[in-house]
Amino acid sequence: MAVEVVMPKLGMSMKEGTVSVWNKQAGDPVKKGELIASINSEKIEMELESPADGTILDIVVPEGEGVPPGTVICYIGDANESISKIERNIETAQTEVAATATKVKESQPSVQTAAKEKIKISPVARKMAEAANLDIRTIQGTGPGGRITKEDVQKAIANSSSVESPSTKEPKPAETITHNIEPTKKVPVAGMRKIIAERMQGSLQNSAQLTLNMKVDVTDLIALQKQLTETAQTHYETKLTVTDFVARAVVLSLQQHKEMNSAYINDQIHLFDSIHLGMAVALDKGLVVPVIRNAENQSLIQLAQNIKSLAKRARQGQLSHEEMKGSTFTISNLGAYGIEHFTPILNPPEAGILGVGATYDTPVYIGDKLERRTILPLSLTFDHRVLDGAPAAAFLRTLKQYLEEPFTVLL
Repeated sequence: MAVEVVMPKLGMSMKEGTVSVWNKQAGDPVKKGELIASINSEKIEMELESPADGTILDIVVPEGEGVPPGTVICYIGDANESISKIERNIETAQTEVAATATKVKESQPSVQTAAKEKIKISPVARKMAEAANLDIRTIQGTGPGGRITKEDVQKAIANSSSVESPSTKEPKPAETITHNIEPTKKVPVAGMRKIIAERMQGSLQNSAQLTLNMKVDVTDLIALQKQLTETAQTHYETKLTVTDFVARAVVLSLQQHKEMNSAYINDQIHLFDSIHLGMAVALDKGLVVPVIRNAENQSLIQLAQNIKSLAKRARQGQLSHEEMKGSTFTISNLGAYGIEHFTPILNPPEAGILGVGATYDTPVYIGDKLERRTILPLSLTFDHRVLDGAPAAAFLRTLKQYLEEPFTVLL
């Protein structure tokens, strides 16, 4: 009896999951507990293990396609087990649903529509064929039981393009832009990448964003950091970084400028007493923002420990959905990549996000004396609907004072 492998529910709010990568293909043997695929939903990604020993009989959901949790994505069974019955049951159900919908719209469905629903074809292949205006009855399926696959449709599209007369073919906008250059690879925008794309586009469209830049002299801060490194490592097993000092200084500054610790929601400005600090973490396939809750109650060393713990768990894919929501202000650090100033995009519905760049040394006049100093670039993006440039600049000035007098963040 074939075992159904379903799309798991990765969080209470999960509505759709996507197979990022299939590590096994139809016909491959698998052992129970062996990695067969990677799946993701919104900002959570995890590896999917085989629930049983056997052979991958059929992959129902291809890479990049989103499906609701509980949907069967593949079957595992004996190598000689027939999957025709499985496919027939799936397609019968699809046909019944389609036939019911057709009866509502038309009292007498056409023979052509009925025949179309009986043809074995994967959901992705059907969408591709419809987009290319191909008659699926003319496509020869090479999949199990004659099922039409994505590759079959791609081949049919290629054949159709080769016989079509250039003089009668109406160019499409995409073809005009690319000058008929075929891409080496097409990557579906799904899962984490899709959520990031939608949120970032929505952030720019639904808020009035403005970015202020400021340079901070962190020469004394770096000297203090080096002095405390051994003590922090010995007593707390934690390495203090410049980011930790910045995070603590941000918290102290937000306590003095509460309008920056706010959100624009339903034409209202929500001001928060508690500071839930978001720390952006870059992953191989996207970006997540774990949240340090009630950061105003934490010391420098506690903040440093939480920043490192959440970042580590984020890279291991172990964060829960609850740990990545509810932030009131976000910090994004691109200093490790050598970036100085950049324009961070608001993490909606927050009113502010701080971009931290790479430090660099430069000569600076201290009175009449020229000294070598270390400069830290900061970029503050804020929502102009919530506050104006002057109070945003005042927040940056306060932040600068804390960082240039680093002992104050320890008090």
